[in-house]
Amino acid sequence: MLAILLAAGLALVHIVAGALRFLDVVPRSRWLSLAGGISVAYVFTHLLPQVAGGQEALHEAGLSEVVVGEGHVWLLALLGLVVFYGLERAAAASRDEGDEAAADRTEPGVFWLHMVSYGLYNVLVGYLLGEGEGGTETGLVLFWIAMALHFFVNDYGLRQHHKGRYDRTGRWVLAGAVVAGAGVGSVGRVHPALIAGLVAFLAGGIVLNVLKEELPEERASRFWPFALGAVGYAALLAAV
Repeated sequence: MLAILLAAGLALVHIVAGALRFLDVVPRSRWLSLAGGISVAYVFTHLLPQVAGGQEALHEAGLSEVVVGEGHVWLLALLGLVVFYGLERAAAASRDEGDEAAADRTEPGVFWLHMVSYGLYNVLVGYLLGEGEGGTETGLVLFWIAMALHFFVNDYGLRQHHKGRYDRTGRWVLAGAVVAGAGVGSVGRVHPALIAGLVAFLAGGIVLNVLKEELPEERASRFWPFALGAVGYAALLAAV
C-alpha cells in the first residue's frame, strides 16, 4: 500500500508541476538545480553500486555474455545515456524545423516518441517502488524523494519541448505510467537479471536527463544548489 501511495505522489508531480511558475525562470530556479543534485547523488551512491551487483545477477543467470558481454553491464548504463541524449537532440531538431517551428514546439511524431520512451522510464521507476526499492521503508522513501525531485526536472524539460501538447496529454500519460509500474511491482516479480539491466539503463538515463538541464549556458544554472543537493543527499544516504 505504501508503494502505491508513493507512486500516486510521483504521478502528482507530473500533474501539478506546470502550475509551479517559480520554476520557469532564468537564471535557472535554484530548486531545480537542487533537485538535479539530489537525483545524481542517488544514482552514484545507490543505483550504480546496484548496477555493479547486477552483473552478478546476470552471471548467475548465465546471461552476462549473451546480453552485454562479460563484465559490461555498464554498457546498459551507457546505452541509457545515449538513448536519452538522442531523444533530446530529436526534440531540439524538431523545434527548429517543420510546421511546428513557429510555435517553438516539437512535431507530433517526436512528441509521441518522447511519451513512449519516458512512459517506459516511468513504468520502471514505478515498478522499483512496487518491488520495494531500497529494501526498507526508509530506503523506499529515500528513493521516492530522489525520483520525485527528478520528475520535476524531467517535467520541466518536457514542457519546454512540447508546450501545450504536453499539458493536455503528455503529463497524464507519464502520471499513469508510474502508477501502472507500481501496480505491476506490487503483484509480481521480474527476473533479477532483467531488473539489473533495466536499473543500469535507468541510471544512465537519469544522469543524462539531469545534466542536459544543468549544462546549457542559456539556462544560467546554479552550481551551489546543485552541489548542495548532491553532497547533502549523498551524506544522508551514507548515514542511513
